[in-house]
Amino acid sequence: MLKLWAKKEAFIRCEKGATAIEYGLIAAGIAVAISVVVFTVGGQLSAMFTSVGNTIATPAP
Repeated sequence: MLKLWAKKEAFIRCEKGATAIEYGLIAAGIAVAISVVVFTVGGQLSAMFTSVGNTIATPAP
């Protein structure tokens, strides 16, 4: 019974997978932040790139 208790305690203290979970949460947070920025400022960015593209496409006199 003591061995079983020791194995349970070792399993609870083991933090091997914790790093992977933390990196996954960080990646998910970054993805959410990028999505928020794109949906908030996406129209303005599209208009800016269209304006720059039109300026470049127009030949200089």
